[in-house]
Amino acid sequence: MSKSRIPLLIIIIALIGLFFYFDLQQVLTLENLKSQQETISAYRNTHPLLATVIYAGIYIAVTGLSLPGAAILTLAGGAVFGLLWGTLIVSFASSIGATLAFLAARFLFRDSVKNKWGDRLKAIDAGIERDGAFYLFTLRLVPLFPFFVINLVMGLTSIKTLTFYWVSQLGMLPGTLVYVNAGTQLAKIDSLSGILSPALLGSFALLGIFPLIAQRIVAAIKSAKVYEKWTKPQKFEANLVVIGAGSGGLVTSYIAAAVKAKVILIEKHKMGGECLNTGCVPSKALIRSTRLLADTVRSVEFGIKSIQTEFDFADIMERVQKVIKTVAPHDSIERYTQLGVEVIEGSAKIISPWQVEVTTADGNRVITTQSIVIATGSRPLVPSIPGLENIEYLTSDTIWNLRNKPKRMIVLGGGPIGCELSQAFARLGVHVTQIEMAARLLIREDSEVSDRVAAEFRKDGINVLLEHTAKQFIIENGEKILIAGHQGKEVRIPFDQVLLAIGRTANTTGYGLEEIGVELSPKHTVQVDEFQATNYPNIFACGDVAGPYQFTHTAAHQAWYAAVNALFGSFKKFRTDYLVIPWATFTDPEIARVGLNEQDAKEQHVAYEVSTFDLADLDRAITDSEAHGFVKVLTVPGKDKILGVTSVGEHAGDLIAEFVLAMKHNIGLNKVLGTIHIYPTLAEANKYAAGTWKRNHQPKMLLQWLARFHAWRRA
Repeated sequence: MSKSRIPLLIIIIALIGLFFYFDLQQVLTLENLKSQQETISAYRNTHPLLATVIYAGIYIAVTGLSLPGAAILTLAGGAVFGLLWGTLIVSFASSIGATLAFLAARFLFRDSVKNKWGDRLKAIDAGIERDGAFYLFTLRLVPLFPFFVINLVMGLTSIKTLTFYWVSQLGMLPGTLVYVNAGTQLAKIDSLSGILSPALLGSFALLGIFPLIAQRIVAAIKSAKVYEKWTKPQKFEANLVVIGAGSGGLVTSYIAAAVKAKVILIEKHKMGGECLNTGCVPSKALIRSTRLLADTVRSVEFGIKSIQTEFDFADIMERVQKVIKTVAPHDSIERYTQLGVEVIEGSAKIISPWQVEVTTADGNRVITTQSIVIATGSRPLVPSIPGLENIEYLTSDTIWNLRNKPKRMIVLGGGPIGCELSQAFARLGVHVTQIEMAARLLIREDSEVSDRVAAEFRKDGINVLLEHTAKQFIIENGEKILIAGHQGKEVRIPFDQVLLAIGRTANTTGYGLEEIGVELSPKHTVQVDEFQATNYPNIFACGDVAGPYQFTHTAAHQAWYAAVNALFGSFKKFRTDYLVIPWATFTDPEIARVGLNEQDAKEQHVAYEVSTFDLADLDRAITDSEAHGFVKVLTVPGKDKILGVTSVGEHAGDLIAEFVLAMKHNIGLNKVLGTIHIYPTLAEANKYAAGTWKRNHQPKMLLQWLARFHAWRRA
C-alpha cells in the first residue's frame, strides 16, 4: 500500500475504534430506539431541518464506515420522519454512505488486489463491465446479503462509481420501504427478525432472481430478433459445419468428431491453412536451413578452422516444400475422413443461420446444420502505398514461390514475420533492408529484447532502418526504388524484391457474413462473445478471423470452446480462457513470452519485481557456444507469484513451457526452484532465474542469527 493511502486508513480505523471503545453500538439498538422515540420525535418537530441533516449524517457515517446499526437507523427513519420522508432520506443517505465505503475500498485496496490477482481480476472486470449492473441489482434486492460486504467487494472491481450509486439506490429501495414502513409501527416490533418473515424473504429472493431472469429474457428476445426473418429447418443434415481447415477449423472438427457429432468441414484451398502452407511450417523449415549456414560461419568458435558450404537457393526453397509435404498428412483429407469428419473441397457461403451452400467441381450443395463455426483465418495486409500496384510485391503467402535469389530485398515491417524472414534471407546472402515505422523492432517486446535482435541483425548484414515510413514506389531507368520518409527527409532505397510483412487482416468477406448480418468488430474481425459466439447464437468463430490473437496455438485453443459451446451450449457454456497466452518469435536469438513484460506492466500500472538470469553463466549455454540471452521473470512484489516471463536465447520457445505451466496452475518460483532440472541443460536457466528471486528475498535477520548460532557452536 502506498504512503498516500495510509492516512485515510488510519482515520477509518480510528473512527471504527472509537465507535466500539465508547460502546456506541448500544445506542443503535431496538430497545434504545423505542425508549427514545418520543424525545427524538419532539426534537424533530422543533428542528425539522437540523434533525434531518443530523440523522442523514449519522446514517451516512454508519454505512460509510461499515458499522453495525443501519437496520435500526432505517427503522428510526420511519418512526421519526414517517413513510414518505423516511424512505426518501434513508434512500439517499444509505446510497451515499454505501458509495463512500465503495470509494474507500477502491482507493485503499484496489491496486493491491490488482497486483496480486491481476489476471483473475481482468476476467472479473470484463464480466462486471458487461453485467455488473445486473449482478449488483440482484444482490441489493436480497437482504440476506450483508450490504457492507457488497460495498467493499464492488469497490475492488472496475464498476463505475455512478453506476454503483444509482443501481444501489434502486436495488435497496424495496428493502428500505419494508424497514421504514415497519419503523412507522415501531411500538409493535419486538425484534428485527420479526420484520422479515419467511414469506417476505422469499419475495425478496424472487425479486433478486428477477434481473437474471430479465437478462435471459432480453437475450432470448435479441436472439429471436436476429432469427426472425429466417425459417429454421425441421431437421438437419449435420450437427456442425466448419468453414476453413486451418488450425482452428481442424481442431474444431476433430473435437466434434471425437464426441460423435456429425461434422462437415469445408476448405476451398489447401488443408492445413496458412500455418502449414505459407506460415509456421515453411518459415521454420527455411529458418533451420539458414541457421545451419550461420553456424558454419562460426566454425572457429567450435575449434574448427573452416567449413566450406555450397548451396543453391532453389534447393533450399524446394526443401521447404518437401517439409510441407511431409507434415501435410497430419492435416489431410484422408486423416480427417478416418476420424469421422466429412471433408468437402469447395467454396462455402452461409445463406441462413442453419444453411451453408457449397460450390464444388461437381456443382452446388446446400447443407442444413444446427451450428456453424467460422475458421477462415487471415491474409497478409497490403497497404495503400502509391506505386505498389506497379511492383510485383511478395507477401508471406507468395514468397515461397521464389526460386531465383534476389540480390536486394526490402522487408516492410518489424514484427515477428518481418524479423524472421529478414534474418533468414540475409543468411542466404540476400542484401536485406528492413524498414520499420516505429523506433525499434518487435515493438511489443521490452526495449532490451528489441536491441539484442537489432544488434544481431546488423551482424548478419541487415540494414535496419527504424522510424522510416514507406511513401512511394517508383521505377526509374528500369530500377525499382522505394521512397521513404525519415525525420522530414526523403530516403531513396533501390531494390529487386519487396516483402510486405506489416500484419495480417481477417478473412471476413466472400462467404455470406455480410448478407446474413454477422457483426464485425472495430478491428474488422468477426465479433464474438466470451463463448466464441457471434450475434447469431448458433454461429461461432475462432482463430485469426475472430482474434484477438493471431497464433496457431490460440486458434486451436479457441477451437475447443467453439466446438463444445456449439454442440453443448444449450446445456452448459464455457468462457474462453485467455489468462495464460504464450508466444515465440523464431529469430536468432529466439524470443519467447508469457504474461506481462516490463512495458506491459508499466502501461497497466501493475507493480512488479524483476529477477533475471543471464545465459552467460549457464554451463550448457557455454558448452554450446550459445551463452547469450537471458530469462527475465516478473513477480508480485514480495511474492513468488509469476506475472510474466521473457526468455531470450537458444530454444527459448521450448524453455518457456515450464513457466506457462507454472502460471496456468499458480505455481510460484519457490516450487520451480525446488524442482530437479537435469544437468547440464538449457532448462536449468529457469531454475536459476527462480534462484535469483530467492537470493533477492533472503531472510536477512534469520541468516544473521544463524551466523551467530554457528559461531556459538564453534566456540
